[in-house]
Amino acid sequence: MPLSKEDLEQIDKHVRSQLEDWLTEFTQSMPKYVYEMEMRERIVRVEEELKNQRELMKQGFDYMEKRFEQIDKRFEQVDKRFEDVNSKFNMMFAFMSLGFTILAVMMTLFRFMQ
Repeated sequence: MPLSKEDLEQIDKHVRSQLEDWLTEFTQSMPKYVYEMEMRERIVRVEEELKNQRELMKQGFDYMEKRFEQIDKRFEQVDKRFEDVNSKFNMMFAFMSLGFTILAVMMTLFRFMQ
């Protein structure tokens, strides 16, 4: 005979209400050494998981450090390009100034020669 949905809900409510009590009784009925062994095994599993998490975090930080180094190198390259462009503009400005100075001198000379 299949169980109805209401029967399943009643079973679910009963199990949920009794589960904590059953677990408490189970752990109290265990011999102390069995309980201690279980606790030690759990502690070992937690420590191993923490160790794995530390290793994953270290790998992530190492990767981030490498990425930041790459970004720093890119910034250095961009700075060098800006310095190159700046020096070219300075040269261009110097030649333009020289050209305007020569032009002004020539215009002044031609004016006095007339």
